[in-house]
Amino acid sequence: MTRSAVQVNAPVKGPAAKALGALAQFAFGAPSQAEALPARVRRQIAAAQDQSEILIGWLQFGIVLVFGSLYFLSPQNGPEVAGLQPAVLAIGAYGAFTLARLAVAYRGRLPGWLVALSAVADIGLLLGLIWSFHIQYGQPPSFYLKIPTLLYVFIFIALRALRFDALYVAVAGVVAALGWGCMVAYAVASDDGQMMITRDYVYYMTNNAILIGAEFDKIVSILLVTAVLTVAIARARRLLERAVADSAANDDLSRFLAPEVVSQVTRAEQSIAAGEGVTREAAILFLDIRNFTPMANGMAPQAVIALLTEYQARFTPILRRHGAVIDKFIGDGVMASFGAAEASPTYARDAVAALEACMIESARWAEAREASGQKAVGIVGGLGGGRVVYGAVGAGDRLEMTVIGDAVNLAAKLEKHTRAAGVPALVPGDLYRLATAQGFNPSLPVRLLPRQAIDGADREIDLVALAA
Repeated sequence: MTRSAVQVNAPVKGPAAKALGALAQFAFGAPSQAEALPARVRRQIAAAQDQSEILIGWLQFGIVLVFGSLYFLSPQNGPEVAGLQPAVLAIGAYGAFTLARLAVAYRGRLPGWLVALSAVADIGLLLGLIWSFHIQYGQPPSFYLKIPTLLYVFIFIALRALRFDALYVAVAGVVAALGWGCMVAYAVASDDGQMMITRDYVYYMTNNAILIGAEFDKIVSILLVTAVLTVAIARARRLLERAVADSAANDDLSRFLAPEVVSQVTRAEQSIAAGEGVTREAAILFLDIRNFTPMANGMAPQAVIALLTEYQARFTPILRRHGAVIDKFIGDGVMASFGAAEASPTYARDAVAALEACMIESARWAEAREASGQKAVGIVGGLGGGRVVYGAVGAGDRLEMTVIGDAVNLAAKLEKHTRAAGVPALVPGDLYRLATAQGFNPSLPVRLLPRQAIDGADREIDLVALAA
């Protein structure tokens, strides 16, 4: 048979299947994308679940202490049963299991079967204690059906919700419903012809009688609470997956974009569009490696990248420590802004202090390279200040947050003018005076330069040379 003759019968969804699918999506939310999540995101979710299992273990141990205290403080007015203390045995066994489970949780990830077994053990402990009450008080089994301790079953079911996994909530709830059904069946089977089953509610409340409707209500309540929690946790799990994925994406974006830019994008009430911007008073800084091009021409590609990596690793933290937003890396150049992304009353002081700190680090780096037998690298920088426009530029599917204005152009020109001026860093006189008014105190020598023309600028300006 040729390939073209092969027919594949794909399943076709009918109206009923589509309706069930729509109902499931309405109840549980959008389908889980757990399989499509990156491995690192899945590891973060698993780590959060591991921490939850430790918390659950300690809560279970607290329940052991509560049940043990209640048992030993309760009156023991039933007949003596030689050698049989089921409540003590149940509490002791559950306590040992809880401690073992906690030890495993601290050592690593709990396997799924152990988590499920833990949920079953929770319910088993509770039902075992309830069952033991008719022995403790010397009553027929129908006696334990009225014990209010059954309310603890909802605590055990809710306890599984801390893991954000609907499966184990469902396991706990279904086991509780089946377990209580078995408890009711045991009480009915132990009737011994005493006609414990009744339809009289008053007689049921005042005697050791069994009202089937009341037990049915308990089982239905357990199942309904389980269903509600299962749906809630399933929906919450979808949100958790998206939240962890978004958080990981934000962390990754912060490595490529300034944290302030990432924060603005993620906190924006509406999607940021090209052309949106604000006008602010800000300072712009340009850093560059002097004579980088001829230096790079004589280096291997790996050495060039290593040099740029070390350069950025040394100076980027300094800029950010002084409140800079890194706008972009341009080869060996760095453009940063102060007060553009977020308004700042000390943008001038921060910018001049950052440039001075970069000059101090430049001297240290040069000494370190010379001490290791490498060629010294000199860093130059220029500042510009004034009114700028900060906003998004680009096409609809590719945007960039940037700064536009005369201050940007002036900073770039001053960085290049350092060669002509014979100094490592230049600041316009008006920006430097504003910085001192905002609290800047120089740590390096400062030299005032006469008013002079700047290549590409339309006017002469007075300058201040840092580290001169």
